[in-house]
Amino acid sequence: MTSEVEPPVLTASVLTGKRILLGVTGSIAAFKAAGWVRELCAESAGVTVVMTGAAERFVSSLTFGALSGNPVYGNMFDEDPDRLMAHINLSREADCILIAPATAQTIARLAHGMADDLLSTVVLAAKIPVVVCPAMNCNMLSHPATQGNVNQLQKMGYHVVPPDSGMLACGEEGAGRLPEWEHVREILLSLFSPQDLAAKKLW
Repeated sequence: MTSEVEPPVLTASVLTGKRILLGVTGSIAAFKAAGWVRELCAESAGVTVVMTGAAERFVSSLTFGALSGNPVYGNMFDEDPDRLMAHINLSREADCILIAPATAQTIARLAHGMADDLLSTVVLAAKIPVVVCPAMNCNMLSHPATQGNVNQLQKMGYHVVPPDSGMLACGEEGAGRLPEWEHVREILLSLFSPQDLAAKKLW
């Protein structure tokens, strides 16, 4: 006599129902961000993508639109009435902003409070957590200007994910690779999970 095997109980992910605003900037690592959209959607998170003009030179906005199932934003002066206030409404409708990959240019924009493209304007108007994932040449990353900008972002309360080390697209080896999704996912989970042990003392 054989016993029936009960199917496993599927538990909802912490990311289920969360609204992630993904900012993609002009780096060869932008293609990895497309995979992140697929991973987030697999956990039933809602993803809306904002691309800089440089990002669209690496990956088409059609790719991100198809993967996310949502319109992709990029033009700060879009003539579509529904997008007229996108720089304000996008952050209002999201639970978190994830910028990946974040180039040296974008990091500099954010560190100095500039608002000269849609992504930087959205971040400036946001009152939600912002996670920044730098990706660039190792020498650009180690430059004092970039390091100063990264430190400024951290002082402003942004969550900066240290880049991985390894062989870079430029052929050099060092720090500057976009972090692996598993690492970034853990950071997102920590942002959305109740901190039950915060300020507690364990003996």
